[in-house]
Amino acid sequence: MSDEVSPADDGRTLGGKPRRSITRNTAIMASGTAVSRLLGFVRNALLVAVIGVNAAAANAYDIANRLPNAMFAILAAGVLNAVLVPQIVRAFQREGGKRTVDRILTIGTVISLAVTVAATLLAPVWVELYTDDWPPQLTALAVAFSYWCIPQLFFYCLYTLLGQVLNAREQFGPFMWAPVLNNIVSIAGLVAFLVIFGEYVEPGPAGESLTEVSALWTPDRIALLAGVATLGIAAQALILFIPLVRGGYHWRWQWRGPRGELSGIGTIAAWSLGAVVLEQVGVALVTQVSAAAQVLPDGGIDPTIAGNMAYFQALSLYIVPHSLVTISLVTAMYTAMARHAAVRDIDGLRRDLSQGLRSAGAFTVFATVAMIVVSQYLVRMALPTATVAEVQSISAIMIAMTLGLVPLGATVLFKRLYFALEDARAIFVMQIPMTIAWIGTAYLVQAFADPRWWTVGVGLGLAVSNYTGMILRAGGLRRRLGGLDGRRVLTLHAKALLGALVAGAIGWLVMRLAPDVADLSGWGGFFTAAVWVVLAGVAMLAVYIGVMRVLRVSELDAVLAPALRRLPGGSRR
Repeated sequence: MSDEVSPADDGRTLGGKPRRSITRNTAIMASGTAVSRLLGFVRNALLVAVIGVNAAAANAYDIANRLPNAMFAILAAGVLNAVLVPQIVRAFQREGGKRTVDRILTIGTVISLAVTVAATLLAPVWVELYTDDWPPQLTALAVAFSYWCIPQLFFYCLYTLLGQVLNAREQFGPFMWAPVLNNIVSIAGLVAFLVIFGEYVEPGPAGESLTEVSALWTPDRIALLAGVATLGIAAQALILFIPLVRGGYHWRWQWRGPRGELSGIGTIAAWSLGAVVLEQVGVALVTQVSAAAQVLPDGGIDPTIAGNMAYFQALSLYIVPHSLVTISLVTAMYTAMARHAAVRDIDGLRRDLSQGLRSAGAFTVFATVAMIVVSQYLVRMALPTATVAEVQSISAIMIAMTLGLVPLGATVLFKRLYFALEDARAIFVMQIPMTIAWIGTAYLVQAFADPRWWTVGVGLGLAVSNYTGMILRAGGLRRRLGGLDGRRVLTLHAKALLGALVAGAIGWLVMRLAPDVADLSGWGGFFTAAVWVVLAGVAMLAVYIGVMRVLRVSELDAVLAPALRRLPGGSRR
């Protein structure tokens, strides 16, 4: 029996402040993420009904909607997350720290607004950067969508700024529940689009005419589809003012401060920016690969081949288990790690890191196997109106990505710990081989495989990049922390893999009884696919839990405890 404090125990203090239960905080965030993801499935299904998957307009819209996300990764996820939590945690721990937080919010908001305006004006440049030899009609449509989508960047940044203040104050719930509102707004807009303009009509054997596509997508259609998407992100950000004020924090405009107050931020932000820019260069290059897969030598579009929109749909499914558990767990632990780092408590950092790796691994190893077993039926359930060819192509991409699900969780946890230690330079250096691994894998597949495998190669490259990052970041932290409790972590993952393989075999047998996915279509196919996904999922989970109990693996309790406590007879302490 380990003497380590269980994640369900609340008695430990960090930095002189009581620490709330990591399990409780993770459960609050995971529940918000789960609801948001469920609504996200509805939103994506409606989006496919509106615009298709391997259609020309779908790929144009995907490029436009990808741009603010890529810019957000550079400006917010890369720079703001790297410095916000450690700086805000330190500020709240000292007298007069609120003024420092006000100043961070003020400067961050102004910079975000300025960058968003400039980025929107440069929309044609960004579209050219992310595409490769697209026909002029398709490029023009993507630019038109981009003018409506890129303003999302400001609201993404505002959401991050306000959310990190809430997280630093251990108000974790609102940050993860706010995207629910975004999805509700988006769903309402898509339903309105279907009522006004109708569903996407699959082209005949002759394929799509880009002239007809351009004529179909009039300014009112573009404004409704892309404008509502931006409105949803705005609502997601602005609603955070309510819990912020109710929690006792009132933001005041604060532009100036004592000399040197934020001196450490510049260096950390610069290295973080470099790392994320490097990552996004990789994203742009591999997006070119997936965007080029459908383009025929005569400039036409082959709708039977997966392009960048299919990649996005596969990514949306692949990221669900990571978002539900790993991100919620890491977010709950990051504030604690920042406090450990502030007082140089290396033992505390190592203990939290080990706990995080084991708890996340106990879930992601199972999720990897389970998603592969039900892959095509999961895609059919998520996208009821997609064609059989689209379902199969998205499934293949998702499986390639899912091979890297376990290292994804580890790399994110490692990255946050580097940020807590204010060592963003190491993140930048390690990002170089990660990006090379991703681009290299995608380009190799493009060079030697048929175009229908190019987008699958991009997904596989993402998995290879995750493994590269995990190995490099683990090695660096092992030296910094004097070890990573590696034996316990590897033992847990080996036991989890054994349990997942046994569970996967049972799930495979269950799915042999399901009707062929080619026979499932429309909303009837959705319900049938959902039934079989649930049946196989419940069977696999039950077997997995049983095997883990036999192997005496307790780490799974950290993930399951919130749900188990709600069952009859479950502990409610």
